[in-house]
Amino acid sequence: MEYRVLGRTGLKVSSFVLGTGTFGFWGNNTEKESALILEEALAGGINLIDTADVYSSGESEEILGEILKGRRQDVILATKGGLPMGSGQNQSGNSKFWIKRAVEDSLRRLQTDYIDLYHLHQPDLDTDIEETLGVLTDLVSEGKIRYIGTSNFQAWQVTEAQWTSERKNIARFVSEQAPYSILNRSIEFDLLAATAKYGMGVLVWSPLSGGLLTGKYRLGEVVSSNSRAATFSGRLKSIVDPIREENRTKFEVIAKLQILADEAGLTLPHLAMAFT
Repeated sequence: MEYRVLGRTGLKVSSFVLGTGTFGFWGNNTEKESALILEEALAGGINLIDTADVYSSGESEEILGEILKGRRQDVILATKGGLPMGSGQNQSGNSKFWIKRAVEDSLRRLQTDYIDLYHLHQPDLDTDIEETLGVLTDLVSEGKIRYIGTSNFQAWQVTEAQWTSERKNIARFVSEQAPYSILNRSIEFDLLAATAKYGMGVLVWSPLSGGLLTGKYRLGEVVSSNSRAATFSGRLKSIVDPIREENRTKFEVIAKLQILADEAGLTLPHLAMAFT
């Protein structure tokens, strides 16, 4: 396993991260299934585990809390907050009111005293970034969070946050988590330049483009009954649905990528992961 320093933190993390969005009823329904995946990841040298409060409505964090008992110190644990965790008016977003509660809830579900890396799941245009950074600074000072990061931020939002941290002498974001794959290279426009400017680490999500780059979805073919395209509703289903006319171009590209992978003696997922 290759290890890299996360931004300028000095924290050494594996170049591959175990994402646990499928831990819980979104995918792996039992703790035993999730434990087997975790064991495989740790055996391969992965030391960074990524989750979020919204994954399976908190069940992903709960499962991790159970299976990491006795070895919490062996991993770098990252989670995210800010997406809706209920129907209440203030059960989402990046306000001081909600973030403080969200972190406490995550700590309880994870059965830990601290979160190594806490990401805002997405920007919140209703909340001043100074308020958000203020409460995150408090949580860092209390020892409940060690590092803070962002997810799905645009380059201007990354820059605004860094300027705010410098101006107010408060905690700064050390990482950004963004979508990146052969099919989605938008972060190359300006986000990567912004993160490099401020010494932020970059963690990418959806390197297989929601499952498209596994090669298991084919244009015009009915999807497997246990696939995410069949079991998920909403945006994720639309992204991987091979029946949608809007996805035709993607599938044409994937067919060409499959030829390249075959010529290189690789599987399509291997080629896609190597690209990122």
